[in-house]
Amino acid sequence: MSISINTPALLFPAISLIMLAYTNRFLALSGVIRNLHDKYRKNEASPFLKEQISNLRYRLKLVRRMQFLGVLSFIIALLSMYLIYIEEFPWANICFAASMVLFSGSLILSLIEILRSTRALELELSDMSDDEDLAIVKYIRKIGRKEKP
Repeated sequence: MSISINTPALLFPAISLIMLAYTNRFLALSGVIRNLHDKYRKNEASPFLKEQISNLRYRLKLVRRMQFLGVLSFIIALLSMYLIYIEEFPWANICFAASMVLFSGSLILSLIEILRSTRALELELSDMSDDEDLAIVKYIRKIGRKEKP
């Protein structure tokens, strides 16, 4: 299969947007870490501090790897375009495929980080509720029963 120079260029907007999202995620994560650090220094730490720190470290590693794979995907897509330009089509195809694989890996890590971030929110909510994990239907039924006289 032969690809044109426009094919790898199609990845540029997608990679650029996802890198922006990753940067926003990193900034939000760093804000949470700084806030938690301030609470820790003021002895206002949560009883789940160890779990929160572990979760934040893991998520930070994931974001770092997501960004790394995204940047690498971008660079290899550029290389693919250059190889098409100098008419090295077999190598261009290989680089384009590698760029797609790296981009996919970055998205998979992003999904894992999203799932992990919900765990962090569950930790925060756990000390404010009775630890019931209700489905939305059960929750609505529970509210409906409480409102009846």
